[in-house]
Amino acid sequence: MKLSIPKNYKSALDVGQTEHAIKQIKDFFQQNVASELRLRRVTAPLFVKRGTGINDNLNGVERPVSFPMKDLGEEVAEIVQSLAKWKRMALANLQIKEGFGLYTDMNAIRPDEELTNIHSLYVDQWDWERVISAEDRNLDYLKYIVRKIYSAIIRTEFHVCENYLDIQPELPEEITFIHTEELAARYPDLTPFEREMEEAKKHGAIFVIGIGGKMPNGEIHDGRAPDYDDWSTATEKGFKGLNGDIILWNSVLNRAFEISSMGIRVDKKGLLDQLKIRGSEERTELMWHKMLLNDELPLSIGGGIGQSRLCMYFLRKAHIGEIQSSIWSDEMIQECEKNDIHLL
Repeated sequence: MKLSIPKNYKSALDVGQTEHAIKQIKDFFQQNVASELRLRRVTAPLFVKRGTGINDNLNGVERPVSFPMKDLGEEVAEIVQSLAKWKRMALANLQIKEGFGLYTDMNAIRPDEELTNIHSLYVDQWDWERVISAEDRNLDYLKYIVRKIYSAIIRTEFHVCENYLDIQPELPEEITFIHTEELAARYPDLTPFEREMEEAKKHGAIFVIGIGGKMPNGEIHDGRAPDYDDWSTATEKGFKGLNGDIILWNSVLNRAFEISSMGIRVDKKGLLDQLKIRGSEERTELMWHKMLLNDELPLSIGGGIGQSRLCMYFLRKAHIGEIQSSIWSDEMIQECEKNDIHLL
């Protein structure tokens, strides 16, 4: 069991107040981020057909939940692990114009997830995607979009603090940008997570750029699939990567706290380059990959923003199970009960 119990923890809100606050936060944030990024809400699938290339295979080792469909000749469907690739198809199908996009509620089941204070078998996030031009595929544009999302986060924290006076604002006005290669050079003896810890504690809110590609020291900061985020394109100072994570400092758990993964998506060249790097060239024969290579999908930027993670942060909760109803070990449930952590 990997459970952290904050010393003298007591939630600022009881269970009833928490349920009410969760809805307030979700309604307020999604309206604000949709306005900032000019996104329309769409309905998304819970499952897709296996073998189409639409499902996100994350790091390539996580097992998707799957089941045979009786009325479709026992074809296999998979519960989505994210909607990273499905959203580009939706942008094309809805003929959304450059500078506009979509968002949706993504609900996933990840059976291989390690259960901790911040990880559950159930994943809920706002998945969003926006059409861009070829000229927008640069680091400045990525930072521009990150700042827009962060402004919605800041606004939501203020809204929460105005409604629940026992919760005080903690976020800095500006988010700090740093590249994984800079982190590795600054903290060569630390692990990637420890590097994030140092910078998040120092700045309060950071965006770590360049996740998925191999750094000069031979490390990969963290895994990324080869067919959605662009992590191999060289950018300023020779650094690679047009993607990254928004990470906040969580003062309750005293740790770095990722709330969003996002990036400029691969174009045709990026897809082929990254599939080759990962030895996955066979994926070019899948339906989705053929669509991209045949110019049937728009250039885009997109990502996911954790719904339970964001609510957990704003409400200063110690465990994601205080925000969402999921399954936990008996031992974890008992330890949480002993320490006034009320799992839903």
